[in-house]
Amino acid sequence: MSKAESKQSLLSQIPGVDRLLELPAVTSLTSRIDRRVLVNLAREATFDLRQKLLSDGFDPEEGLEVWLTQDLKRRVDDLLSPNLKRVINASGVILHTNLGRAPLEQAAVGRVAEIASGYTNLEFDLESGERGSRVDHVDALLCRLTGAEAAAVVNNNAAAVLIALNTLAAGSEAIVSRGQLVEIGGSFRIPDIMDGSGAVMVEVGTTNRTHARDYEAAITEKTALLLSVHPSNFRVEGFTAEVALPEIVEIARRHEVGVLHDLGGGVLQDVREYGLPHEPIVSESAGAGVDVVTFSGDKMLGGPQCGILVGKKDALDRIRKNPLMRALRCDKITYLLLEETLKLFLNEPHLRTRHPVMRMMTEAVDRVKERANLLAREIGEVDGTVEIVESAAQAGSGALPVETIPSVAVTIQSGLSASEFARRLRSSDPPVVGYVRDDVLHLDLRTVADGEVAEIADAVLKALGVKRETPCDT
Repeated sequence: MSKAESKQSLLSQIPGVDRLLELPAVTSLTSRIDRRVLVNLAREATFDLRQKLLSDGFDPEEGLEVWLTQDLKRRVDDLLSPNLKRVINASGVILHTNLGRAPLEQAAVGRVAEIASGYTNLEFDLESGERGSRVDHVDALLCRLTGAEAAAVVNNNAAAVLIALNTLAAGSEAIVSRGQLVEIGGSFRIPDIMDGSGAVMVEVGTTNRTHARDYEAAITEKTALLLSVHPSNFRVEGFTAEVALPEIVEIARRHEVGVLHDLGGGVLQDVREYGLPHEPIVSESAGAGVDVVTFSGDKMLGGPQCGILVGKKDALDRIRKNPLMRALRCDKITYLLLEETLKLFLNEPHLRTRHPVMRMMTEAVDRVKERANLLAREIGEVDGTVEIVESAAQAGSGALPVETIPSVAVTIQSGLSASEFARRLRSSDPPVVGYVRDDVLHLDLRTVADGEVAEIADAVLKALGVKRETPCDT
């Protein structure tokens, strides 16, 4: 039989969709998925098989019918399996944007099921029986923790900057230092956000030096706002000059224009108390007389993704009445998690132990090394080299951009290439994400919880094809 005849013979053996759906192994799938969806999957499977046979001479040993049945089951499994998964972060980047940034405090997470499974008083005043405001659930907490007069919450910090600019400066000029025209993740830039807000951007100063006189000279009757952006994800060093926030506020008051301070990450307490480098504190900005301060909920704050605005009551009242507020507002789960996260800051002595981000950033390196030793022991002797090495963790998400945090990593060299090893770990359940440096796989233990060490050991041994004998004692 010629090659063409052989291929044609195989094509003729592909069962029709009706025949495929009558097979017991396929019929049983209807208990898991609607028949209409199964029909579409069967059509896709038979079409793909036909293309495979035509292109590369595919000829499964088990026969086309069995192969199709298995392929259809795999398609159902893929469709029904969770796409958003828990991932073990062994990258050493604490606020890893691609891995969802801040892990949340367990007590807060525990309340999600209670709130999500029923009705809530999200916008309902239980005392009066009238409609309420969702921001009221966190307004008092935010004001107490920052010293601000009022607050608002939207879905992320870029949205917070956007709605503040749109409210306070749409159609007017907003002055900003050239050295503060930052680009944040995903190629979103401050100039783009300003343009989208309707504010007219006026740049002053130079990349490395901006003076008070630059702001003074740029203010006209069209000016509505002075924008100050904290360069949270980079540092300019050397021959530099920036105008301090209190001086910017003084200039603005003298010319009767507003001030918007975008902190990006934003912290509620002086992190130097925990041995970390200084980061601008929200209360300092609010106390300086800024009209509006914006910052993220899921960075140094350690809460859910959201953008927080605090500041003067008249400015926040205007922002809360902006029609964009409805488009950018947060849901009940975000408010729940934000409220519970903020409450942690009411008891600072326990912050290190209860706040996951602060715990990871401040944990003693000796404690991290204990987990590294445990992981190395549990991996044991494998076909390769397992070592414990010093590492440098990072805050991530633009926080503390030039600073590293002493850490400890386990490195593994085996017969696999580092990239293939990393791929296999990402394919484990749960996925494990490390990093490759100098063609060596590193697993940084600063971002790994105690209870995850055993899971990493399982994933490593499985990736190396080694059967695990005893569970890890954590």
